[in-house]
Amino acid sequence: MVYIYDLSFDRLIEAEIVLAEGKMPFKKDGWQFDWNELIKNANTKTYILRIKESKSIEGILQLRIENDMLIMDVVEIAPRNIGSDNKRFDFVAGCLIAFGCRESFKLDGDYKGFLTFVSKTRWIKWYQEKYGATMALGQRMYFDPEIGLELIKKYLG
Repeated sequence: MVYIYDLSFDRLIEAEIVLAEGKMPFKKDGWQFDWNELIKNANTKTYILRIKESKSIEGILQLRIENDMLIMDVVEIAPRNIGSDNKRFDFVAGCLIAFGCRESFKLDGDYKGFLTFVSKTRWIKWYQEKYGATMALGQRMYFDPEIGLELIKKYLG
């Protein structure tokens, strides 16, 4: 069960993470990425976090496997969930990252339980402080199995 926090009504609401299909959000609506193009990449799997009742997309995650390692290519939360002033829902990024960590435990091999990604410079400290990510090389970061389990427990229950 996945829950995100509705800041307007001070309550948790039920959400779900499902494989993306069909029309995706557009850049013209404030999203940073062209998800209708990204979803076409055959080497990746794209997942959406949506409110269960309304099907409103609140965040998107794209994962791929490379060299037996799970890579978080892109994670984005809906524009209405960014910032601290008018933010509508919280826990969206945490749920998506925790989902990626959970998927990493399904792999076999030396990297089972690791989720790696390349961060933009301005987000490195945020990933470290808020989610416990570790620096690897350059802007490459990762969540190790121990941190991954903590995130899964916190955000995916």
